[in-house]
Amino acid sequence: MAYTIGLDYGTNSVRALCVDVANGNELGTAVHEYETGEAGIILDSADHNLARQNPADYLRGAQAVIKAAVTEAGNANKDFDVSQVIGIGIDTTGSTPIPVDKNGTPLSMLAKFRGNPNACAWLWKDHTGHAEAAEITQLAEKEHPEYLAKCGGTYSSEWFFSKVLHCLRTDPDVFDAAYSWIECCDYIPAVLTDTTKPDIIKRSRCAAGHKAIFNDQWGGLPSKDFLSKLDPKLGELRDRLYDKTYTIQTTAGKLVEQWADKLGLPAGIPVAVGAFDAHLGAVGSGIAPGKLIKIIGTSTCDMLVAKSDNELADIPGICGIVDGSILPGFFGLEAGQSAVGDIFNWFVNYVQPGGESAGSHEALTEKAANLKPGQSGLLALDWNNGNRTVLVDQRLTGMLIGQTLHTRPEEIYRALIEATAFGALTIINRFEEYGVKVSEVINCGGIAEKNPILMQIYADVTGREMKISRSAQSCALGACIAGAVVAGRESGGYDDFAGAQAAMCGIKDVTYKPIPENNTTYQKLYALYMQLHDAFGLQVSSGKLANVMKDLLNIKDSVKP
Repeated sequence: MAYTIGLDYGTNSVRALCVDVANGNELGTAVHEYETGEAGIILDSADHNLARQNPADYLRGAQAVIKAAVTEAGNANKDFDVSQVIGIGIDTTGSTPIPVDKNGTPLSMLAKFRGNPNACAWLWKDHTGHAEAAEITQLAEKEHPEYLAKCGGTYSSEWFFSKVLHCLRTDPDVFDAAYSWIECCDYIPAVLTDTTKPDIIKRSRCAAGHKAIFNDQWGGLPSKDFLSKLDPKLGELRDRLYDKTYTIQTTAGKLVEQWADKLGLPAGIPVAVGAFDAHLGAVGSGIAPGKLIKIIGTSTCDMLVAKSDNELADIPGICGIVDGSILPGFFGLEAGQSAVGDIFNWFVNYVQPGGESAGSHEALTEKAANLKPGQSGLLALDWNNGNRTVLVDQRLTGMLIGQTLHTRPEEIYRALIEATAFGALTIINRFEEYGVKVSEVINCGGIAEKNPILMQIYADVTGREMKISRSAQSCALGACIAGAVVAGRESGGYDDFAGAQAAMCGIKDVTYKPIPENNTTYQKLYALYMQLHDAFGLQVSSGKLANVMKDLLNIKDSVKP
């Protein structure tokens, strides 16, 4: 008997999962909500772009959830013994960089910077660096277009250097005090293995490649000369970052005695190099060539892999093509939408249509299910938190068109779901346009698990069967798989990810197949969606939209309730 622990750091909470490595059976799980801020996020009412987190919450959370998950595992299986835990894997949000001192201590934990949001972790959804992202893009277009070619053509405000540069510009005291910056997915494994000093920490290939323009083709990170042209201090920081990265098959270190005691685990077990939640969610969903994994939550990430010995085209709008970022031996391709669940939550929690009972997710979903495609006459753009793919523009905003004096809340709710489905189809089309075929779609995450209406709409819009990962905790399961691989066969784990995935992953029996007549209507609506998409998202667009409202009414009139 052998078990692994997966730590999954999400936007609002951290989860631990204890899994039997022989079959993926999930014995124990626990969730801990971050204490600081609003739902675990430090916000600023004067700046909607700001989103930070308290790194101390991460450490308190790890201790709470691992103890609870191990206890539950023991209650679920009388044969379970904590001494049989052989490894730990970790995933986090990203890019979520943390300014640290020379010992790797987050500046927010120092008395001088306590309470300063700029000294905290800069959460993935922080867009305060949008101007800096545009500046990085402009300079790269001029001097290093190869940098942009591997990250979709545009550098994003969600990513590492735009956040660090914004800190330099707006809070030089924090920037000057930071010896280095460490991604959250690097920080947690380093804490557990007592390797937090920036000069020795093993940095994630996943984080570096997708968010920090790291690529061996140009010697790792962007050149010092390039960064210095953005700001000389940013160029100097490069010397205190890193020149080597590691995949999740690498051991970050061994669990040290101090943290073994805190967590109730055996000291000396291996801890895998960390990765982002979506990437390990893809691993936990059984990703392989041709299998698109959609991690659907507050936002989405769409993941594909292709063998590293295949030649791939540079795909505009894709958030990186990185060798080894998801699975060793494969290019990892990442795309996604900046808001999905967040859009539904905005409508329910901020707009609050119909009050608490009539305007709940459940009530609106039930009423929306009774509507046919096109019946509402509404069309929305899913850009309420900017566009991650394929436009890569965080300054874009949401839109709803077609409302009349008879428009009802459930019609708007369905239109918002449909908009996210149209965004998902745009991503699939972009992959296939550049030769990366999608033969199967597997979904995971809370929304995929809990909302069959949304899954059916996604099937109808895309014209593809929607499958669901067997695990409701695919990101944490992927972390468990990484823990099993770094433990190795001799300890009861696996020598490679293919073997681990074959044993530990699966698909649910329930799937969602497209309904032909719905797909026919959605093809008409998608054409109008793309007209709005291009008119508002592309600077070269003609912007002619006079037909859209009337075409929506024509579709509405053709639908029989």
